[in-house]
Amino acid sequence: MSQDILLYMMGGVAALLVAIIIAYIYINKNNKDKKYINQLQAGTKESSFSMEVMYQKLYMFYLKTPFLKRYILKLRRRLEIINLDDEYLTRNRASKILTKALLIIIPLTIGIIILTSKNLLLMCILLIFEVFMVDTVIDGMVDKIDNNLLKQQIHFFSQIRHAYNEFNMVEEAIYQTAQDDDNPEMSRQAEKIYEVLISNDPESELEKYYDIAPNSYLKEFAGVSYLTKEFGDRKVDGASLYLKNLNNITQEMQLEILKRDKLNYVFQSLSVIAIVPMLAIEPIKNWAVSQFSFTASFYQGKDGMLVQILLLVLTFVCYILTRKLKDNGSTSMNTKNTENPWQEKLYRIKPIKKIVDLFIPKEGTKENRKIKKQMKDAACKDKIEWIYINRLTLCIVSFFVSLFLFSQLHQITINNVYTDPTTTYDIIGAMTEKAQKSAMELTQSDNDYINAFKNEANLKQDKIAAAMKSGRINDTYSHAKDAEIEKAAERVIGKIGIVNSEYLSWVEVLGAMVIAMIAYMAPILMLIFQTKMRQLEMEDEVMQFQTIILMLMRIERVNVEIILEWLERYANIFKDPLSKCINNYESGAWEALEAMKEDVTYEDFIRIIQSLQSAVEKIPIKDAFDELDTERDYYQAKRKESNERLISKKGMIGKGIGFAPMVVLFVGYLIVPLVFIGLSSMTDSFNTLSSM
Repeated sequence: MSQDILLYMMGGVAALLVAIIIAYIYINKNNKDKKYINQLQAGTKESSFSMEVMYQKLYMFYLKTPFLKRYILKLRRRLEIINLDDEYLTRNRASKILTKALLIIIPLTIGIIILTSKNLLLMCILLIFEVFMVDTVIDGMVDKIDNNLLKQQIHFFSQIRHAYNEFNMVEEAIYQTAQDDDNPEMSRQAEKIYEVLISNDPESELEKYYDIAPNSYLKEFAGVSYLTKEFGDRKVDGASLYLKNLNNITQEMQLEILKRDKLNYVFQSLSVIAIVPMLAIEPIKNWAVSQFSFTASFYQGKDGMLVQILLLVLTFVCYILTRKLKDNGSTSMNTKNTENPWQEKLYRIKPIKKIVDLFIPKEGTKENRKIKKQMKDAACKDKIEWIYINRLTLCIVSFFVSLFLFSQLHQITINNVYTDPTTTYDIIGAMTEKAQKSAMELTQSDNDYINAFKNEANLKQDKIAAAMKSGRINDTYSHAKDAEIEKAAERVIGKIGIVNSEYLSWVEVLGAMVIAMIAYMAPILMLIFQTKMRQLEMEDEVMQFQTIILMLMRIERVNVEIILEWLERYANIFKDPLSKCINNYESGAWEALEAMKEDVTYEDFIRIIQSLQSAVEKIPIKDAFDELDTERDYYQAKRKESNERLISKKGMIGKGIGFAPMVVLFVGYLIVPLVFIGLSSMTDSFNTLSSM
């Protein structure tokens, strides 16, 4: 037996030796590989800390983090269009922007938690609201990159003019100018346009580029460059038509940059002004209670909480409207996930689909056509099913949240009855520590009687007074006078009445239903608001159409159909009537234009349609739009004045919306309560003095 054990031990030692040898060989091989890799990296590796590498690592971290993944992908969708085929730069910029946004949001979150630590409801609402603030910060940073691209385009077009005069070839001028490293974003776009122009099928490649171009001005430049390459350049008034068209596009971009700068200046602080009142609710409440103790019943009671909720809802609505108002005329790309959003995932669930379909108007009905028209007028990219899922979700959530808040308001009132110091408040100033202690002892005594009698039916004040005299519940009034007991019994029965009356009533259920119906209409009201804001942009879009026609009308072989295709490509507000006209064009050009004239009501656009009708059968295109060229200076001045009016209107509306929460905060939450409760306290004091 001992020999067997010895053999097992020798076998184990041998196996261990073999394992050690194998491990040594493996480790040695890995060390050689690491040395080789280190040698390869020696010439390329950063010798010190690299922010570029850190942003790449942060990008991967954000991509794996559930909450942050949404924002990093949204950023990516916008930036990858500007950074064509540059994955490294796209990741770097997306990570950099999100990191900066988090550095702003995280301290703000800590501040909110500190300021609202005693009000959990307010804290939760503010933290949820911060989710929307992240969008504002991120959009602002991406818009800055978008604006820089526009400024680079102006510099690029200036260089193109010199290169074109030198080479007299569109594609060669673009290629030479694209080598400029000072404007990397524009150089990438120029290289892409150059690849389109020299491809075997430039027309189809150009259509693909139209889908990914970051703004309409690059589409215009690519289109004009393609037409010039295909049909050749010509002299107009002794100057190159291609260079004149570049000049027209440059002027359009300059007007757009001025417009954006002015809009940013007008709106740069309105979003913050709309949010600030939310952060000031708790400090104002604490200050008012500490300085005027008689206001504690309002700020710590049901009425104060109700005003807080209304103020938060108003702030949220004003913040959303301010963003919509500013972004309405922006050329920024749509970064919403339109393929598979949460609404689509929800709609695929069969029971939910059946319920939603019950609310969606049937195809062909007047209501269905009305909703779809509102969506088109507002340039809404959502499906009608998604709109109704939003409506139903808001309706259901608002109903239950309203019921919860109403029940919480009742609970707050009951808690105040049990916890508020029972004493006559001073008109100004707070109670002393001794008075506070005495008032709380009186509150505890009253609580004993409330708990003893609150469930009795047909309770009379005499019964409470008798219990106080007997000292059966507590001995607070065992040696008190009859007048003091009578006053205490009256106070206790009043408190019992408050406790017993604080329950969810049918009126509040009806109020929750009304709030739910308003929430159900909110998406439609938002569509109407967006439509109204888009109508402000009509004049600006028609003037863009005039610039496009001015560029095309002197190019040979350009006809009305090509002009309509260009207008439809760059249209926003008038996109649907133009698309319909192009679809019907083959069946009759004049009739299709006449039908489009009936679909629109804007006078300046109708004038363009009438000129296009003249160009179809009667006169050449350049004669039909001759006034655009002869009165170019007038139209430029009109365009500037139109932009000024647009910015003025938006600014006036934006200021009214942005300052509304601030006005409600100071008037409705501070001044009115102080005045009203102060006057009530003074009236009670005078009545007491008179009775004495």
